[in-house]
Amino acid sequence: MINDKPLKPGQYTREEIFSQPEAWLDALEVLKSHTANIQAAYNERSYAQVIFTGCGSTYYLALAAAALFQELSGQAARALPASELWLYPQSSYPKSGQVLLVAISRSGETTETLRACESFLSKKLGQLVTLSCYGEKALAGLGRLNLVLPSGQENSVAQTRAFSTLYLAATALASIWAGQQDRLAELVKLPKAGRRLLADLPGLAHDLGTDRSLERFYFLGSGPRYGLACELSLKMKEMSLSHSEPFHFLEFRHGPQSMTTPETLMVGLLSEVNRQRELAVLDEMRQRGAKILTISEANTEVAFASGISEAMRNVLYLPIGQLLAFERSLDRGLNPDQPHNLTAVVHL
Repeated sequence: MINDKPLKPGQYTREEIFSQPEAWLDALEVLKSHTANIQAAYNERSYAQVIFTGCGSTYYLALAAAALFQELSGQAARALPASELWLYPQSSYPKSGQVLLVAISRSGETTETLRACESFLSKKLGQLVTLSCYGEKALAGLGRLNLVLPSGQENSVAQTRAFSTLYLAATALASIWAGQQDRLAELVKLPKAGRRLLADLPGLAHDLGTDRSLERFYFLGSGPRYGLACELSLKMKEMSLSHSEPFHFLEFRHGPQSMTTPETLMVGLLSEVNRQRELAVLDEMRQRGAKILTISEANTEVAFASGISEAMRNVLYLPIGQLLAFERSLDRGLNPDQPHNLTAVVHL
């Protein structure tokens, strides 16, 4: 929530972006202390499906988390906006079997998320796990397990630190529930990798963010990275009021490529296993005049060089997109701390 007027536009957002590695360190300590409870919440019952939910940014987080969890575990998982669970339960939940619902909210007081959880519990559809950043808010008292990560708290309206911290928590949950607790040791390496990455990004983000020839932005990601592409596209819309859309890589060929011009920046969140197919899409769009920004572990414009396995390092795709939106916002004379027409929490 916004408590005080910033000294200058973007002061809060900049601090929140660059403090992410420290926030991750604190979050990892919280998660470590709850490992047994996290495991118990999953093992207590047999679930027909795991559903991740949220609103806005946390819905996109849910998309990324559900895809990652199913990839690691083989368990059926999906993501839905909280409003769909609340208003359209018949098309949201399986007709039989218990559901594990993971509700994610920065504030812990978004109306749709609270209503979805209350309805879920009243119908006795399964177990509820919550992820939030404010322990005193309503959501943090509803679940069988309530994980609160105060290091993700923010003053800005647009989520940056909160999103990455909550996504890190969702990654830990996916690893534990998939029976791959050994992967948690990799998460401990992320803060160091994040600091190194953030030290290298400001120049590139400033150059692209202040490039006034760019009129539209497309963020491409597939598998667990699609939800992250959605979130980065949202950041560009929220902070800079720019035309921005996310797509799965190969879907971009099916119509959206008609929008490609020399005024287009395409940001590709590349995978390892399908790297060549994804690069082929970007190469085609480059031939049509688009500017291209690639992100991955190595041999790209933004390279993590983290030494962390792909499933565990996805959070590292976020900082460059956040900074790009931040720089474009400032260049357009806007305040990224307080985007137009937005509030930190949506109350209905």
